[in-house]
Amino acid sequence: MTGVAERAPPAGQARVEHAAPVAGPAAPLRARPIALDTYRENVILLSRHCASLRAERLSGLRKVEVRSAAATVLATPIICDDDAMVGPAEVGLPQPVLRRLRAASGDAVSVSPARPPHSMDFVRAKVAGETLPAAAYRQIAVDLSEHRWSDMEVAAFLMACAAFMTPEEVLSLTRGMIAAGNQLSWPRGPVVDKHCIGGIPGNRTSLIVTPIVAAHGLLMPKTSSRAITSPAGTADTMEVFARVDLTEDELRATVESCGACIAWGGRLRLSPADDVLVSVERPLAIDTPEQMVASILSKKVAAGSQHLVLDVPVGPTAKVRSRAAALRLKKLFEYVAAGVGLSIEVVLTDGRAPVGRGVGPVLEARDVSAVLARRPDAPRDLREKAIALAGRVLEADPDLPGGSGARRARELLDSGEAEAHMRRICEAQGASPVSNAPGGLVHEVTACRDGRIAALDCLRLARVARLAGAPMDPGAGVELLRDENDPVRRGEPIYRIYGSEPAEFGFAVEASDEDCGVKVA
Repeated sequence: MTGVAERAPPAGQARVEHAAPVAGPAAPLRARPIALDTYRENVILLSRHCASLRAERLSGLRKVEVRSAAATVLATPIICDDDAMVGPAEVGLPQPVLRRLRAASGDAVSVSPARPPHSMDFVRAKVAGETLPAAAYRQIAVDLSEHRWSDMEVAAFLMACAAFMTPEEVLSLTRGMIAAGNQLSWPRGPVVDKHCIGGIPGNRTSLIVTPIVAAHGLLMPKTSSRAITSPAGTADTMEVFARVDLTEDELRATVESCGACIAWGGRLRLSPADDVLVSVERPLAIDTPEQMVASILSKKVAAGSQHLVLDVPVGPTAKVRSRAAALRLKKLFEYVAAGVGLSIEVVLTDGRAPVGRGVGPVLEARDVSAVLARRPDAPRDLREKAIALAGRVLEADPDLPGGSGARRARELLDSGEAEAHMRRICEAQGASPVSNAPGGLVHEVTACRDGRIAALDCLRLARVARLAGAPMDPGAGVELLRDENDPVRRGEPIYRIYGSEPAEFGFAVEASDEDCGVKVA
């Protein structure tokens, strides 16, 4: 057996065939479910006395091909010396592999040595600084979606792309990611959406824009990822109100009855390669412009969107720090969107400070509820930004007079129609599986001097909220008590930290002591 991949072909002669086992399938083993969650990694357990594949054949072998009647995956083998756990005629399948193989206990499963995926040749070429052709990205997307790469290999690809990608490569990756998963279609249009690139704490406008747009009558199947580098994503905050882990049938039923949904897209296999990339980006805190564009646009096209309003906040501590960088990103979004047939409007917004008061799922959900309920204490900045963006989306309605979108959005919010529509969406999606209470551990961060709030550091406040446990702990996060330009006296509280786990909460408090992220001048 040759365990070393062949040298990458020239960039214009990409090889795209699937990985194949070196030898024919061995005698099948019986599937034995193992109560282990290996997250993204495909791992199997084999007895040292395995009847199908001798342990010595696995020496130096990184991957095996595991084949059921329904699917095939590459996995890392682990040898087990306890035949009571995995017998010689069995293969132990942790929960993620069991799901990906669509297998059940006792099913026949074959295991054989596997050649590394040929797409790894492309990764090595990319690491060397080469420009890859479209065929390479199509194969990369397929292998990612089929979980053929380890986390280490995914990380190598992400870092190589972070170093250099042409606009044409971003378009090729986006097309490959769309093609490798499911694609939804809808019986009527226009199908609209609104998205933010993130990076601004509390900027949870989508949960207000969606019910406004649906109340007007446009179709808005809103699918979102969970947070990558922020304390909460749209799906994380929506989960405080309702279920977001919907099947395709449940999502379609919600959209048909309400005109909209706000769901997590991971279960739907919409650009599944993106889910794999995001799962590695999250712990590494990687969020490059190129990957961002491919991620967002592949998900929107796969969800059936025809028109997208994209919020790009610009500020000194936002993801995009300057207007020049924002314009470069805008042009890349427009180029790729045109290439995949999506109408897009990129809106550059003020990203100098957080939006709203809450940072973290439960605290952000509280702000959203206040705006939809028209409460007098609702965050004004969140309300006005949501109205402005909803107005841009409504302009896609051919029957609405031009320039009247914002006025119509304000009417739908002020009349209570948006709030009523949000209740309908939540009822259709089902009850929330998480608590809506803030964490029980509370610490107040106070001003170090008299003066005014001169600046709020989005990056630092997001870090404090994440250290406190957000978004994995929905009740963790930061509640802002002062806005920019507010007067403050020494010792007065400027924000509160909430948490549930003492260790994480302690990390957040220590981080706020080092640098609280609020400048008093």
